[in-house]
Amino acid sequence: TIFSNAFITDEFVRLYEERDQTYSELNETYDVAIVLGGFSNYDDDQELIQFHSSTDRLMAGIKLYKTGRAKKLMISSGSGQIMRPDEKEALFIKDYLLSIGIPKEDLIIESESKNTRENAVNSAKILNNKYPNGKFLLITSALHMPRAKRCFQKVGLTITPFSVDQQAGPRKYLIDHLFLPNVDSLRRWDALIKEWIGFIAYKLAGYI
Repeated sequence: TIFSNAFITDEFVRLYEERDQTYSELNETYDVAIVLGGFSNYDDDQELIQFHSSTDRLMAGIKLYKTGRAKKLMISSGSGQIMRPDEKEALFIKDYLLSIGIPKEDLIIESESKNTRENAVNSAKILNNKYPNGKFLLITSALHMPRAKRCFQKVGLTITPFSVDQQAGPRKYLIDHLFLPNVDSLRRWDALIKEWIGFIAYKLAGYI
């Protein structure tokens, strides 16, 4: 079926994914790099953070901060888990960033949001107070960026999108990619359809 064909899946994903500037094309210094969460959870038994596939978001944010493209690093993420409301991602990621040497004064933490709309609203409350007329980088997965970008623009923040975690890379004309069923394609369809539905729902609600 088309849902298990990697080449066809790539084409649909590529059409929706946001692709923005590269590192070398960012020639300004931004006040804050905003990293949207949803890339990790905390394992109490192991006392370790379990990083997921979209951890590109955090890695890109760290690099943008470390290379001077952003003066501050912001993590926006509360708990998206009904059963674990106290597991707020931004808080344990803050501890992680402090442990690897990022100064506390260069971190901005927003730990109450449960979805993309709240990411934008809560971040705007903090940033408009600290950086009126500021310039901000928004970092999230390419598949999530079309919705996230519009949420942040809707609340009045001037953001430059920086997409990471692309699910569809360069076109590949390989026999297995063109013709053999691929289980991972089903996962990517699931993510894409969820983003389509999320975009439509946010549009109807007036969030974007």
